[in-house]
Amino acid sequence: MQLAMVGLGRMGLNMTYRLLKGGHRVVACNRSPQPVRKAVKAGAVGSRSLEEAVSKLKPPRVVWLMVPAGAVTRAFVEKLSGLLQPGDLVIDGGNSHYVDDAENEGKLAAKGIRYMDAGVSGGIWGLKIGYCLMLGGDPKAFKRVESALKTLAPKDGYALVGPVGAGHYSKMVHNGIEYGMMQAYAEGFSLLKAAPYGYDLRRISALWNQGSVVRSWLLELAEEAFKRDPELKGLKGYVEDSGEGRWTVLSAIERGVPTPALATALFQRFYSREKDAFANRMLAALRNEFGGHAVLPSRRPRSAYRAERGGGHAVLPSRRPRSAYRAERGGGHSMNRASR
Repeated sequence: MQLAMVGLGRMGLNMTYRLLKGGHRVVACNRSPQPVRKAVKAGAVGSRSLEEAVSKLKPPRVVWLMVPAGAVTRAFVEKLSGLLQPGDLVIDGGNSHYVDDAENEGKLAAKGIRYMDAGVSGGIWGLKIGYCLMLGGDPKAFKRVESALKTLAPKDGYALVGPVGAGHYSKMVHNGIEYGMMQAYAEGFSLLKAAPYGYDLRRISALWNQGSVVRSWLLELAEEAFKRDPELKGLKGYVEDSGEGRWTVLSAIERGVPTPALATALFQRFYSREKDAFANRMLAALRNEFGGHAVLPSRRPRSAYRAERGGGHAVLPSRRPRSAYRAERGGGHSMNRASR
């Protein structure tokens, strides 16, 4: 089939590559020209603007958006409502809040344009192994793009999960669960690291993936992270959140559904921005492994750090002199006693 891929970022460009390998005709559109040139080199049709991208598609058109959620996505939907024709289809594959989907659908439906939302999971590994796709929308629209979905996803890796909004809602909950799983691994490996047995954490993660009940892809990624940096000293334990974990907890509050593990995992990410602990460095490493998310390198020389007694963990002091810090007796953890 033919479609336009608008937004060639970390995932949009790799999705374009996968579609091209599957024999689809893709019109590539992005604000900056370099990703468009990469897509064209791989066989895509380049476009310098949304108007040009639409003009290079034959009706009925399909436009897949992979742009930042919120105001940016709404602006693109607004613009497309004036460029597309009745019978065309817009798919929002970004991490939009599910409550935005009804508004986007209504804006396009007034012009006779169809709308679907797609929760997309797979991160930077999606190009190689495929993307898990959760679609919300009309079954006829789903059938219309199913050949592209088959190309993008691994076997049995895509589904129409409900009406408009259902795709993004399921992806939201998916990410909330992801937060909880990552937090459990981070805390468990922190406990292993603090134990007096000198564990090889890469070896433990590899071992647990051989038949244990906690085996997972995340654990495989942990093994890779430990292989490159056994102490995770190259990362600062500052963990961002995309917003979907917050929406998951808010939705749980609205519906009166207890989700203590998911809420705690979210709050731990907030906490990570105030201190640098091994568990948070592991969270940053895992997030970088599966999604290519930005991480903050530990740039200061090792001489600027002090190893904790008993654990040997490096701690990152603020820019205040060492005299402003005092090691706690009993735990050996370096604490900032000075006010900020």
